[in-house]
Amino acid sequence: MNSLENARCDTVRRFFAAYLAQHRDIVDPMLTLDFTFSSPRDDHIDRKRYFERCWPKEKVFRDIHIEHLVPDGDDVIVGYRAEKMDGGSFRNMELIRFAGDRIAEVNVYFGRNL
Repeated sequence: MNSLENARCDTVRRFFAAYLAQHRDIVDPMLTLDFTFSSPRDDHIDRKRYFERCWPKEKVFRDIHIEHLVPDGDDVIVGYRAEKMDGGSFRNMELIRFAGDRIAEVNVYFGRNL
């Protein structure tokens, strides 16, 4: 892994840690101005709508365990297991696309409940 790939993987780790801790102020500067987010429920929403729709208003997750972190060019593929506060858990995969050192796009692929 080269230094750019290492830096991008570190950014993804910090992104997930800040999401879990509900620190939008840490995530906001990690994103490009034209950032988009997609999931089975959201189709290329912009960063404003991402923070409105996808950013937790209250603590939802007990923990998020990154199980796979694979850099591939401008992308980092991440697989994780999320533990919810209500005791449930699930696995998802995300494709995180970078523009330079910032996250330009997140595509979430829903996994299954555990």
